[in-house]
Amino acid sequence: MKIAVVPGAFKGTLSAAEAARHIAAGLARASRRFRTTCLPAADGGRGTVEAVVRACGGGFRYARAHGPLGGEVRARYGVIEGGRTAIIEMAAVSGISLLSRDERDPFKATTYGTGELIKAAILRGAERIIIGVGDSATVDGGAGMAQALGAGLLNGRGGQIAPGNAGLAGLRRIDLSQMLPLAHPDAPLVEIDVACDVNNPLVGERGAAYVFGPQKFSAAPSPAKVKRLDENLRHFAQIVERDTGVSPARMKMAGAAGGLAGGLRAFLGARLCAGFNLIAGLTGLEERIKGHDLVITGEGKLDAQTVCGKVPVGVAGIAKRFGIPVVAIGGTAEKGAEKIPAHGIDAYFVCRPPAEGADIRADAGKRLAECAQQVGRLVATFVR
Repeated sequence: MKIAVVPGAFKGTLSAAEAARHIAAGLARASRRFRTTCLPAADGGRGTVEAVVRACGGGFRYARAHGPLGGEVRARYGVIEGGRTAIIEMAAVSGISLLSRDERDPFKATTYGTGELIKAAILRGAERIIIGVGDSATVDGGAGMAQALGAGLLNGRGGQIAPGNAGLAGLRRIDLSQMLPLAHPDAPLVEIDVACDVNNPLVGERGAAYVFGPQKFSAAPSPAKVKRLDENLRHFAQIVERDTGVSPARMKMAGAAGGLAGGLRAFLGARLCAGFNLIAGLTGLEERIKGHDLVITGEGKLDAQTVCGKVPVGVAGIAKRFGIPVVAIGGTAEKGAEKIPAHGIDAYFVCRPPAEGADIRADAGKRLAECAQQVGRLVATFVR
């Protein structure tokens, strides 16, 4: 029996490639008759660079950049097609995993480092850049990214606004005259696609602040703090529309990564794309799934967001075109998981929780392999 193992990342514990290896190991323990193919998938979040580089035979490059609170980090990005296309994860420099829980503060966190990675890729000859915007620590609308590329986001005194969401309140004028790739003689115009893992707008009750902002604080924020995040984004969006002619406020997907997606659209003319579809097309995932008897996918948490363009439902959509049954494995399952079977997933299973008081990362791979083994034992009873 041929089984395609096509998980996304298990956020906070395992990359997509690691998850695929553990699922395959569990299946191997269940039956010798299984022939597994590991096809790690991505939707723009953590693991996107690795998935694309491995599938397309590319390589990795490194650059120094500023992290979400300004400290220096050594960040990795991918290149394919002889370096003409660069693959960047904003999480590598502006991601929440770079901060301890006590450090998390979206009023201060900036996407400046993401802009530095974009600049590094441009100056090393990239003609196309694909930017994954999942797993962010930020709610700055992409302001820091634009500043790193030379944009003047100016306060009432004519200086640059402060980093993070808090700085947006002081924005009075935008000057793009010195911005890469518009002004730099060594930087040709580049094509930029943004792999968005959500379709939320920038502002409002479904926007970046209200839906995703609370998880970016060190502790549960008060309603007043979340409201202020949204008000600062609204002000930013108004100035952006006035000075660039692009209105990111209600744009679909503009709220991804705390509004970074909207900023990339407004400042760089980027295309905002459904992340899974973009990455699946780039890696030829459909052709690689074709011909299998079963597909096993999964992610760290199965919930209401899973049906909104995340890896498991995207994988299921491909598999169903070929009539292949699909099983999903989740690290946990929360409210909304009950909707998953209506989106092409025939059954889902959940890993056992870690021991009380244990670090969730310590035995994540072992628990995933155990769950996969039980799935395999069940499947094996029907293929004797």
